[in-house]
Amino acid sequence: MSAISEAETALLERTADAPMQEQVQSWAAINSGSRNLVGLADMAAHLADVFSTLPGTLRLVDPDPVETILSDGRFSQLAHGQHLHLNVRPQAPVRILLTGHMDTVFGIDHPFQEQKWVKTGILNGPGVADMKSGIAIMLAALSALEASPLAQRIGYEVIINSDEEVGSPSSASLITQAARGKMAAFTYEPALPDGTLAGARAGSGNFSLVVTGKSAHAGRNPDDGRNALVAAAALAVRLKQASGKGFSCNPAKIDGGGPNNIVPDHAILRVNFRPRTTDDEKRVGALLHNCITAIATEHDVSIHPHGGFGRPPKPMDEKAKGLFGLVRKCGTDLGLAINWRDTGGVCDGNNIAACGVPVVDTMGARGGAIHSAEEYLIIDSLAERAGLSALTLLRIAERGRI
Repeated sequence: MSAISEAETALLERTADAPMQEQVQSWAAINSGSRNLVGLADMAAHLADVFSTLPGTLRLVDPDPVETILSDGRFSQLAHGQHLHLNVRPQAPVRILLTGHMDTVFGIDHPFQEQKWVKTGILNGPGVADMKSGIAIMLAALSALEASPLAQRIGYEVIINSDEEVGSPSSASLITQAARGKMAAFTYEPALPDGTLAGARAGSGNFSLVVTGKSAHAGRNPDDGRNALVAAAALAVRLKQASGKGFSCNPAKIDGGGPNNIVPDHAILRVNFRPRTTDDEKRVGALLHNCITAIATEHDVSIHPHGGFGRPPKPMDEKAKGLFGLVRKCGTDLGLAINWRDTGGVCDGNNIAACGVPVVDTMGARGGAIHSAEEYLIIDSLAERAGLSALTLLRIAERGRI
């Protein structure tokens, strides 16, 4: 750590003094599953309270309207929680975007609700890694930065949304707007247990394919019917068989069917695609159109697709490499080995990168087994990663560039 200046040492000491562990445990005790609007409101209030200690304008933003298709084919409005937005020094010469999410994948009825110590320094609990700890790290880094004379050189926006785990449908426009004009962005998804970051990411598209057939008696005149369930299954198999060439396909669920003596006239296939590049995304679009046309003809049904690619692919371009290089240099000066690897997972970093802004989207704590009841947080990584963020931000402010 010989490359660390006295001013940077003071910055790191301030981050280490932040009450991150206490915050994580307090916030993880609040169920903020993506569909738990009461819990999300509670969580948003807690975050608004602590982030109000930073300068700037803080507000809770209402979610954009989102439509979903129910299992019977009807459209319905899908409710989401409010999103936190903080805007600090909008006229500063250097502007950064920092994002996180307050929601978790664990709903109010999920059995995983409690925290426990797996062993010394390893905390198991819902959202402790993904990403209550990431929010605490972000706050600690920004609070330490604000105590530095260099803080006036850098402005930033913070968005903590309530719907990231379900694809950010009600916050996507807010993130896009905040990304405009930013030099760089940091998202506080957890790093891997060894500290490895996510590099390039695949994109993600979710579709509901509504199949309409014709009902008939299953014994008396089955040939007069057009089995929507069979057509949906055939479509799922055809799409799955085409995956593996630049994209993956996961047929996840088929809604439909009914009594055994009725040919089902309605089904909905829910399917997810993960294209690796924008060209692959275009290929998926063409494949989907061709398969829908073919299956509709073969089974004499109609098929209407709904949905789209909510997460564009995130390549590791030259601007991203530059930002990763800065984070790596800061890590080296802190005695941390910072590496990255490509992943098929997606997050808000995909959407930020699509705006032309370089982003490192795993600036959160080290942890693992996320999205499961074994999720854990490595406590020592709180101060470690808060220091990494604070040092990176301070050096951007000092240099005026990445």
